[in-house]
Amino acid sequence: MTLRIATVQAEATRGDLDANLSRAADWIERAGAQNVDVIVFPEAFTTGYDDAVFSGALPDAADTRWLAAVQRAVDRTGIVAILNTALDRGDRRTLTDVVVTPHRPAVVAYDKQHLYDSERTVFAAGDAGFSFVVNDLRLALSVCYDANFPEHAAAAAAAGADVYVNSGAYFPGGAHRRDLHYAARALDNGMYVVFSGLVGGTNHFIGGSAIFDPTGRRVAAVDDVEGLAIADLDRDEIVRIRDDQRMWADRRAELGPQRTFGPLTGGAPAAE
Repeated sequence: MTLRIATVQAEATRGDLDANLSRAADWIERAGAQNVDVIVFPEAFTTGYDDAVFSGALPDAADTRWLAAVQRAVDRTGIVAILNTALDRGDRRTLTDVVVTPHRPAVVAYDKQHLYDSERTVFAAGDAGFSFVVNDLRLALSVCYDANFPEHAAAAAAAGADVYVNSGAYFPGGAHRRDLHYAARALDNGMYVVFSGLVGGTNHFIGGSAIFDPTGRRVAAVDDVEGLAIADLDRDEIVRIRDDQRMWADRRAELGPQRTFGPLTGGAPAAE
């Protein structure tokens, strides 16, 4: 079974919910013309990633009628959309993946679990992972900084994930770390990794949207401009690579206590 997935690289308009949702609908229509099954958007695409916006009025998690333009596009194309947004949860604010599926209510699915330093004064961290199945492949959700922690992707893989999806926003200077983390999460766990990144804006986000196969090789990517990267994900390829690259099967859940020595001193041996 295969799954055609598209990752979006695009600029969000700071604080303009309607404009960003209209653009999201346009991207969904473009992906629909290429027979895409699932589309992934960057972090905080609906609001823009901006500290002043985050502290102001945010979309309501309890009433998702603000998603109407995206829902219509999803209904027309049959695509499943993973749309990340800052959300007002009533008692807290979160950076959240909302899953929009054809002809069904949107699911407020996953709250970012690892908050970056500047986010902690505004947002609450999520307390659980989330995954779902499309075309017999299980997709696990993550947001930006989550992917910096190997155990986050490993927990998703242990729960049966075939694809690790990440919506992010990387600042200038973060390209090396970004690419290394996503490739490593793929290779570590023998699963596909799909990253969608913001580009441009007042923070000069650097994009880097890409899809990595289960060996960590980049199989589709967007350059430094807006665009879609599209790839067909194949369950048979996951099985083949996990049989060949045995790290996932051979890992030990319990390694026992750490033994420590110290301090040890170096230098020339003592004269006899």
